[in-house]
Amino acid sequence: MENIKITRAATLKEKPDSSTLVFGKNMTDHMFLVDYDEGQGWHDPRIVPYGPLQIDPAAKVLHYAEEIFEGLKAYRTADGSIQLFRIKDNIDRMNKSAERLCLPQIPEELAMAGIMELVKVEQDWVPSEKDTSLYIRPFMIGLDAALGVHSSKHVQYIVVVCPVGAYYPEGLNPVKIYVEDQDVRAVKGGTGMAKTGGNYAASLRAGDRAEKAGYSQVLWLDGVHRKYIEEVGSMNVMFKVAGKILTPDLNGSVLDGITRRSCIQLLKDWGYEVEERRISAEELFEAAENGTLEEAWGTGTAAVVSPIGELAMGDKKVTVSGGKIGPITQKLYDELTGIQWGRVADPHNWITKL
Repeated sequence: MENIKITRAATLKEKPDSSTLVFGKNMTDHMFLVDYDEGQGWHDPRIVPYGPLQIDPAAKVLHYAEEIFEGLKAYRTADGSIQLFRIKDNIDRMNKSAERLCLPQIPEELAMAGIMELVKVEQDWVPSEKDTSLYIRPFMIGLDAALGVHSSKHVQYIVVVCPVGAYYPEGLNPVKIYVEDQDVRAVKGGTGMAKTGGNYAASLRAGDRAEKAGYSQVLWLDGVHRKYIEEVGSMNVMFKVAGKILTPDLNGSVLDGITRRSCIQLLKDWGYEVEERRISAEELFEAAENGTLEEAWGTGTAAVVSPIGELAMGDKKVTVSGGKIGPITQKLYDELTGIQWGRVADPHNWITKL
């Protein structure tokens, strides 16, 4: 692998107050880029001052959404060192997304070196306040300058990073979720299992409607039957029903979440039965009405776990866990964040030290 060339920014930005960080707003001083050209492969890996990209107005990413991305975090531990969580899983998933969108595979060693080296250069940006971290956004874009639906031969892989606090302003307080019955996020055979911008663009209208009605997130139903639960907003979702943990199976239209995977592993470690299967919205509301729906939560890198305190569908509304965070949700949050920030042991080798 070529050495990464580093060009330092001439002037550095003022760092934001880490006690008032807003998610995704304060980009750091540098970014990582590497180019791909068919026939040449990946070349010219570099860290350069953060700034606008120069791309052709006809670049395919702008017209045909030839784009994928990932999200992971670097954490400052109590001794001041920095560590990352399940970085290889993110790179592996990025390559699965790349395959679906006809973008080139990036070698694990190169993708990892770009992330690690950028975090090293920006280590002073990794905050140390409680619940803060450095969010890492690798993405890949198709840059062929030609109108016409074809895969790109010239591609860039880029990494930007920003210090973040809690994803939801309400923190770990339970959120209210609305079951979306008009729009569809994804269908089997589509791009639902890939982490690509188009999936998120397709979710905006329903998200706006839910927000206007006083809900934090949308609970998506499958695109064919419009009855089975898929994801909640930008996260996977889990339910504790009659002592068992239920979560939608990875059917091709649900993202294979890395936090989802981690939660399933921890729950199994603790002796819970975890069922990955189709779950209808009707089954959930029945469980809520007969008292067997004990807890519900979303899982994702940005928020880790997000308790659900209320579910609504049409004119039906049900409260979950008395509108409070449930004990399993709390335990998952404590254990996962404990591993991520180095406060508890890492039994599954999920951590990579900088």
